[in-house]
Amino acid sequence: MEKKTRKDYGAAGLLPLLIFLVLYVGCLAVFTIKGAKDPSSYMPRQVAILVALLFALIFFEPRAKFAKKMNIYLNNAGNAGVMNLSLIVMMAGGFSSAVTISGGQSSIVNLGTSLIPSQFLVPGIFLIAAIISLCIGTSTGTIVTMAPVTFSLVAAAHLNAGMAGAAVITGSYFGDGLSMIGGTTISAAAGVGARMRDKFLWQIKIAVPAAVITIFIYTLMSLNNSSASNIHAGSYNIITILPYLVVLILAVMGMDVVLVLALGTVMASAIGMALGKASLFACAKAIGNGMESMFWLAIFAMMVNGMVALMRHYGGIDWMVHVFTRHIKSKASCEALIGILSFCVTGAIVNNNISVLITSPIAKELGDQYQVDKKVLAGVISIFAVTASMVIPQDSAMMMTLQLAGKSTNYLDLIRYMVYPVVLMGLTFIVNYINAKRSAA
Repeated sequence: MEKKTRKDYGAAGLLPLLIFLVLYVGCLAVFTIKGAKDPSSYMPRQVAILVALLFALIFFEPRAKFAKKMNIYLNNAGNAGVMNLSLIVMMAGGFSSAVTISGGQSSIVNLGTSLIPSQFLVPGIFLIAAIISLCIGTSTGTIVTMAPVTFSLVAAAHLNAGMAGAAVITGSYFGDGLSMIGGTTISAAAGVGARMRDKFLWQIKIAVPAAVITIFIYTLMSLNNSSASNIHAGSYNIITILPYLVVLILAVMGMDVVLVLALGTVMASAIGMALGKASLFACAKAIGNGMESMFWLAIFAMMVNGMVALMRHYGGIDWMVHVFTRHIKSKASCEALIGILSFCVTGAIVNNNISVLITSPIAKELGDQYQVDKKVLAGVISIFAVTASMVIPQDSAMMMTLQLAGKSTNYLDLIRYMVYPVVLMGLTFIVNYINAKRSAA
């Protein structure tokens, strides 16, 4: 009965989302132009989404009981999918911190650096960053770890700073949208109802060839570079890297991610204590800090999911799906449109995790209508979200890289050498088009 009596606001039902984007992105742009030190801190994303949520609750259906609208919000903000997502992202933060305190993060960087021939440092930087990001599931952690090493190598070996910077940024995002413990993967899979294992196996068939082509191109570009001969990697311990490998293998085998992360965290902590790197309580504190660092994503996911439910109730999501559907002629165009939408939303809000949370419900509606496989939906959303993050100037990875690079490079120089996102998007369009044609035949 509710669906028959509720008022359909059409495009106006999307006003809460518009308010969030104006507040968050608008303030970010203004303070960035003003040269503020931390432009994103002036209008925190949590405050922006809270204002948008309150607008959705108060100004729509003013004659309806407020409790009725709150029930719509609460039933969706706290649904099983969101609760599962919240637990997983917090456990992923705890796992990452446990491995770091045990020495695993520094070991995997030093191991990779020691295995790369000096004349191929730029493609090597991309490869190492890709492997690390796949293991730890975050571009931020990879950039924090790899960027200082990268620009130390740039200075020592007289490498092309723009090429090296582009390699570390794009390599860091390789695993961000692919890793089984990455927030983007978790959010995309949960948002459209796909199994993370299926999404991973579909996406890796595109991401790995794109990475191989990128390494080949970087190798060709680097052939004329003279390499430094006295570059020594730091020490590493293979044992401390084992939790990364165990987590990756068990996740690919299909074990529940909660169990995978629990085993990985216990293993990393045990290794750290056995090697004398941390006590039991130091490990517990590190795990707690890692979980705490992910609280914002868990809470934000709840608020976004509840707000999206309200926008759907007011007719906004249906209107958007209808508008997009008018331009969709086939399964291939549906997949392409979802990718473009994910790219645009990420570029607007400068956070691929948040954009995935916003895009997933819309993608699921379109995917259900055109019978797009859920693993393809999740993969396309992830691919285009991280691709946008690689190239936007206000992304944290880009800003951190430019800060560490100093005067050795600039944004336009980095963009010149952004090979991976171009190849990745191109392959995704080609693969989806071919698959759609085969399924239609």
